[in-house]
Amino acid sequence: MSFSLDTKNELARIVPEKKCCMLAEIAGFMRIAGSIRLVGLGKFEIVMTTSNPAVARHYKTMIKTYFSIDPKIVMGQDNSLKRGHAYILSIGPEDLSEQIMRETGILMVKEGMNFISDGIYDGLIRTKCCRKAYLRGAFLAAGTVNNPEKRYHFEITTSTEMLAKELRRLINHFVDISAKVVARKNGYGVYLKSGEQIRDMLAIMGASQQFFKFDEVMMIKEFKSQTNRINNLDNANIDKALKAAEHQIGCIRKIQEARGLDFLSPKLREAAEIRMEHPEMGIEELGKLMTPPLSKSGINNRLRRIEEIAKGL
Repeated sequence: MSFSLDTKNELARIVPEKKCCMLAEIAGFMRIAGSIRLVGLGKFEIVMTTSNPAVARHYKTMIKTYFSIDPKIVMGQDNSLKRGHAYILSIGPEDLSEQIMRETGILMVKEGMNFISDGIYDGLIRTKCCRKAYLRGAFLAAGTVNNPEKRYHFEITTSTEMLAKELRRLINHFVDISAKVVARKNGYGVYLKSGEQIRDMLAIMGASQQFFKFDEVMMIKEFKSQTNRINNLDNANIDKALKAAEHQIGCIRKIQEARGLDFLSPKLREAAEIRMEHPEMGIEELGKLMTPPLSKSGINNRLRRIEEIAKGL
């Protein structure tokens, strides 16, 4: 199974303890996965579609628990999901669909007229726990999260720009989370690309098992990245040391050919001979071979003086 599917299956097992959170989650799912059908005489039918059977069962149970009605559930076709089948939950007028639409903030009244709201009703998300529940419902309706081993990407798809912006505002209520909105071919996406933010979003929605899986992958990737940086730095230092040794040996040979190493003072001659005998060694190792042993800065100073002498010849 995909990481996204595993996440939805985990979230579909969560049953909110508080009634307010239960309503917020139902509203989040219904707002994004739902549509409204007119069935005559001004009556409405709510239709919610999902490709995930666990999600369908979850909301059938939640709606039955909260509203004391039993939504119908059938298997059907839904081209918007780009799959061969879908699970369709429906709530008709006989099950008080209009009242449910009002309670979930979908059907509103303005100047005595009913209208379908395109935003998120603030009364549903007054508390932090309700905001988490609403986001869980929205993700179960139309969310995806990539396998972190491949790339970091979290997204919830909406049908309108206004709803996407409202959802972004809701997500950004949480500390250190900064969602963005992008236009897609068939709607708008509210997305995150930061691994840390996606990991935190999994925790916010309640997907604790997926949170730890995501976090483990992030730590492994960071460890590999640090190892590569260290290896690259070591390789660069080795290259730099080899170039420096090559230059030092070249200076010593120049002095040897022009004046002979006896031209140098005994201390400088010792440094030159040890450098010639051990071209592969670093400065610190060379210093340990001197009599008496020299510090890194001490051997560096002698080799620098040899370079200056060679330059003056």
